[in-house]
Amino acid sequence: MSLSQPTILVTGGAGYIGSHAVLALQQAGYEVVVLDNLVYGHRDIIENVLNVELVVGDTSDRVLLDHLFASHQIAAVMHFAAYAYVGESVTDPAKYYHNNFVGTLTLLEAMMAASIHQFVFSSTCATYGIPTTVPISENHPQDPINPYGRSKLMVEQVLKDFDKAYDFKSVCFRYFNAAGADPQGRLGEDHNPETHIIPLVLLTALGQRESVSIFGTDYPTPDGTCIRDYIHVTDLAQAHVLGLEYLLKGGDTNIFNLGNGNGFSVKEVIETARQVTGREIKTVECARRPGDPPALVGSSDRARQILGWNPQYANLQDILSHAWQWHQKRHPAK
Repeated sequence: MSLSQPTILVTGGAGYIGSHAVLALQQAGYEVVVLDNLVYGHRDIIENVLNVELVVGDTSDRVLLDHLFASHQIAAVMHFAAYAYVGESVTDPAKYYHNNFVGTLTLLEAMMAASIHQFVFSSTCATYGIPTTVPISENHPQDPINPYGRSKLMVEQVLKDFDKAYDFKSVCFRYFNAAGADPQGRLGEDHNPETHIIPLVLLTALGQRESVSIFGTDYPTPDGTCIRDYIHVTDLAQAHVLGLEYLLKGGDTNIFNLGNGNGFSVKEVIETARQVTGREIKTVECARRPGDPPALVGSSDRARQILGWNPQYANLQDILSHAWQWHQKRHPAK
């Protein structure tokens, strides 16, 4: 009798990072079930590209979760189901605390009731707030400056307590700016509204937008614009698979930063996009946004050493090329 790979529940698996994680899990031989409320996720990606079972619902629905865990042999959970618009979290914090914190706590309680004790959590570098040192290591103080970052930090605290009290094992990934798309063009970034710089730049190149805004040109950086650490979404997904396998082999609770370890400025991103697309991309220089640090760059040494993670697409040209291929297909030029 051959033993099949375990089944993994991926919450938020119809979203940008979650869908790439589902693909990476499939490529590693795992069975996958996706739970997504489809507020921001895409049903067509699940049905036409990934072809996995989709359960439509919320992580805060305990009855649904109990039924799901009773009807499937789930070995572990990968959790991406979060709202992630920083500005909205400031104007509507209740939405963020309910979904990102209460929903996660409900999910953890349902997992415990079903004797599932392995959890891979999609956290964020926003838990650090304004960095005091760069690159940022996992030991950097955590002082989030918005409800989005606080909602993720609250979950991290719960996971530490669950480990001590219930021997519940978790891996938290604090990552920097996810970017790019599946190199084969099957998946990519499609948010509504879109707030991320790379898709905004590429949508401008496609004629879907008139211009892209540069918020602040007077930062203490080489060209005056913010520097951010962009990590290819395929590398990000691969890290989640490695984190899962670390837990399934008996690994202890741990936290890992995921980034490239070097940053690119806003102007560098736009200039590289011009080279990749061969299009003119109009920019508008605006005032700084409150709370934007000059540079956010992470150290991923721990993930490399413990998980053996080795990013394949650290080059900004690759990140933009893969994203451009996806956006041309998803948003044909006007």
